[in-house]
Amino acid sequence: MQEVKASMAGSVWKITVQVGEQVEADQDVVILESMKMEIPIAAEEAGTVKELKVAEGDFVNEGDVIAIIE
Repeated sequence: MQEVKASMAGSVWKITVQVGEQVEADQDVVILESMKMEIPIAAEEAGTVKELKVAEGDFVNEGDVIAIIE
């Protein structure tokens, strides 16, 4: 099981995967917006998205869990 975590504080601008979807290593899971910049957050390993912990528009802090992949 892998936890995808926010690398910095920001708003969830776009979620690019759905629960149950297969993802590849380095595939973007969400895109954060911080200081008018878009920051993609990618899965580190391939797997299936088990749970999304955020919704578009949510604010996350650095280190917050965004998704769980297994």
